[in-house]
Amino acid sequence: MGNIIHIFSYPFLTAFSLVTITTPLTIKFFRRQGWLDNPQRHRVNITHLYPVPRGGGLPIAIGIFAAILLFLPLDTKVLAILLAITINLVVGLIDDVHNISPYIRLVTNTLAAICLVLAGIKIAFITHPLFPHQVLFLDQHWFFVSLGDILTIVWFVWMTNVVGWAGGIEGQLPGLVSIAAVTIGILGIRFSQDLTQWPLISLAGAIAGAYLGFLPYNFYPQQIMPGYSGKSVAGLLLGILAVLSGAKLATAILVLGIPMADGILAISRRLWRGQSPVWGDAEYLHHLLFRLGLPRTKIAILYWLFSLILGILVLNLNSQQKIYAFLLTFIVLVAISLFLKRLLARRTNLP
Repeated sequence: MGNIIHIFSYPFLTAFSLVTITTPLTIKFFRRQGWLDNPQRHRVNITHLYPVPRGGGLPIAIGIFAAILLFLPLDTKVLAILLAITINLVVGLIDDVHNISPYIRLVTNTLAAICLVLAGIKIAFITHPLFPHQVLFLDQHWFFVSLGDILTIVWFVWMTNVVGWAGGIEGQLPGLVSIAAVTIGILGIRFSQDLTQWPLISLAGAIAGAYLGFLPYNFYPQQIMPGYSGKSVAGLLLGILAVLSGAKLATAILVLGIPMADGILAISRRLWRGQSPVWGDAEYLHHLLFRLGLPRTKIAILYWLFSLILGILVLNLNSQQKIYAFLLTFIVLVAISLFLKRLLARRTNLP
């Protein structure tokens, strides 16, 4: 058991240490270049009050890259992971400085996902949602692609974006990502007799260490934001963990239950209003709580606590129970969001 813990802890400590060291250097570099996110630009989803550099994906990626190169075998799948991270990182850093179109980001997200699928990182089967002892194989082919290929690409693109949507408040994102990575890592340790789980455990440790190392710099009052670079890398890597762990999509969906449900609500309301689903708004749960006057630190900690509770549930539920738990989470979130919107509307209408 001690060796298995080391498989997780060594990448964790490596990534944590490097991110802790390189984040202050990144902050200084971005400030020197004048690459700051100024709240005076009046984007609807802005919550910070003073100019802050984005670009948090750079130190995070340095930590994760180092841990991967040191502790994972450089086979085709690992090289594809490094390539996919690089695509999201480069595009994310450009967006952190110049704010590129979300449609361009969507195309590059898809390109990164295709690289992973071509390397064999894909969903080959899923557990039947109604009959947990049955498996649905996704190897049906149309021309050169299978149902599993399509589902995997959609999954990676969805995860790349939905995780980032839960990063509007200082400290919110790195805490959520760390909890999710540790949860999936624990599941991998449970099945560590299967040697194919060892790279998963190491990757989970690297992700958890990197984002936990970034957290002190992003927590209120923040010195740097994850930016699209840090958000897209986080979502992609958590999506990869879910696939590598044996298509445990329900695990990732539940442990990230709040951003998942919030993302579904966001896309639904934008389509209902005839808007493009890729353009941001300020109606996520954290925005509503912020507008009601809840302190930033409490919002972030509240998200962490909910994710921790869901992570504990994940470790004790089967696939079918995870789906039911997520549906309950979704219903609760819808009810809370409606209540908060009505409360805000009443406050606005007060004389």
